[in-house]
Amino acid sequence: MLAALLYGREDLRLETVPDPAPGAGEVVIQVSVATTCGTDLKVWRRGGHAKMLQLPTLFGHEAAGKIVALGAGVTGWNLGDRVIANNSAPCLNCFFCDRQEYSLCPNLTFNNGTFAEYLKVLAPIVAQNLLPIPADLPDSLAAMTEPLACVLHGVARSNLKAGDRVVVLGDGAIGLMFVAALQQQSAQVFLFGGSDDRLAIGQQFGATRTFNYHHIDDLPALVRDLTEGWGADVAIEATGVPSAWETAIACARPGGTVNLFGGCPRDTSITVNTDRLHYSELTLKGVFHNTPAHVRSALSLLASRTVPFELLISNHQPLKQLEQAFQAMKDRKAIKVAIVPR
Repeated sequence: MLAALLYGREDLRLETVPDPAPGAGEVVIQVSVATTCGTDLKVWRRGGHAKMLQLPTLFGHEAAGKIVALGAGVTGWNLGDRVIANNSAPCLNCFFCDRQEYSLCPNLTFNNGTFAEYLKVLAPIVAQNLLPIPADLPDSLAAMTEPLACVLHGVARSNLKAGDRVVVLGDGAIGLMFVAALQQQSAQVFLFGGSDDRLAIGQQFGATRTFNYHHIDDLPALVRDLTEGWGADVAIEATGVPSAWETAIACARPGGTVNLFGGCPRDTSITVNTDRLHYSELTLKGVFHNTPAHVRSALSLLASRTVPFELLISNHQPLKQLEQAFQAMKDRKAIKVAIVPR
């Protein structure tokens, strides 16, 4: 089969590799659509990821398709079933899993390789995070279950209350998904980004107000102006830039929560004013990945069609155009691209 392999920083190669065969408890799906992700873009640009993969590796982690092979012992599934498979599953047996803190499981089983004609789904994922696609949900939307699950996990970790005023920094797919998820929770969302076109999508997703940061001299001061001088109840950073982490902290009100969601480059650091952190009783939270419950909630939200998530897909491209798709994302000419292997 034809598959994309990542060898290093912006070193992506299409190669012919053997078709996968399922082992015990595993399934193989024929990929119909694999969507690109901001995490994929960062991994491509940086040449690695702290947790999810080791180079060289099959690449990609968002996909929808149909089952074409069943391993020994797999029950409840049939050939031809349309499915999505989350890119991970927790072990269910460790210190963190015992506390239902599944995203912190040190034994997470990660799976990569969606940018290919076929994808083998490992047994722990089959057991926990392989889900049927509703009949009327297009594969290109179903493929976005994983990033939306991460966002829903992020919202759940943000100490959110109905009516809270929330600042979202970042107008990529994740920032825009945060807008949609927060609006579902009756939050007032102020979205900051650098693209007027993307901010317009944010408005369609339910943002209360949108702002192009290129035209703002002092972003935290503007947030205070919008909130009677206090700051945001919740500030969410969704870019993975250390300076934006510091901006998010500066936007929060006394007693507020700062969700540092965007993964920054390895070995970077930020500066925090200890006086403000202490006396303003700020809560700073790093939030990573998702949980099985949020995977199911994400697929349900996509299937509800209450949010036009299709606006996040800039275009469809064949697998041979994958590197060009990442270049378009790097140049901010595309939000997500639906890759069609066949």
